[in-house]
Amino acid sequence: MKTPMEPTFREPKPPMGKGGKTIFAAILAAGLLAGGVFAGLAVADPTTSDEYAPAVSHAQVAGADRDKYRGALEELTTTHDTLLSDLEERESAVGEKETEVEEAAAAVETREKAVGTAETEAAANTVSDGTWTVGEDIKPGTYRAKETVGSRCYWGVYRSGTNGSDIIDNDIPGGGKPTVNLARGQDFKSSNCGSWQKK
Repeated sequence: MKTPMEPTFREPKPPMGKGGKTIFAAILAAGLLAGGVFAGLAVADPTTSDEYAPAVSHAQVAGADRDKYRGALEELTTTHDTLLSDLEERESAVGEKETEVEEAAAAVETREKAVGTAETEAAANTVSDGTWTVGEDIKPGTYRAKETVGSRCYWGVYRSGTNGSDIIDNDIPGGGKPTVNLARGQDFKSSNCGSWQKK
């Protein structure tokens, strides 16, 4: 025979009024807010993380490196500016020296031309041993032996065209540096006397 189940007795919950629900919601909201703020504060403070100290150390090293390289760059810039200034001064000095060299070269060329002209004139006014017609072969004027003559030196001045038969003047000086005066229309003969230079 079935026994009827006895009903379980539950205590009835008191009904929650509107005011109670509001207070409960407020408390719940306050708790959630406080928990969120606490959680936010805990996350927002980076100094408590394990990565914070190494990051700060890397940042300090990077800052020190930056300052070091910045200083090195300033030194290099100063050195560059100094070298550039020195280079400009040297280029200016080289330019001045080049001008001096060009002027000196021009002066040497002028002197060489003058010496060449003098040598050409000296050669034109030099007479060696032989027989010469004055006015045709050699210029008229006074000639002097360039070197001291020996005892075998002979010179003679003749009227031109006489083949040495019309002697105007002659000498065997035997030493020293003899001098002769030659005029147009004369022949001059020099034997063993070396060179004669027109004065």
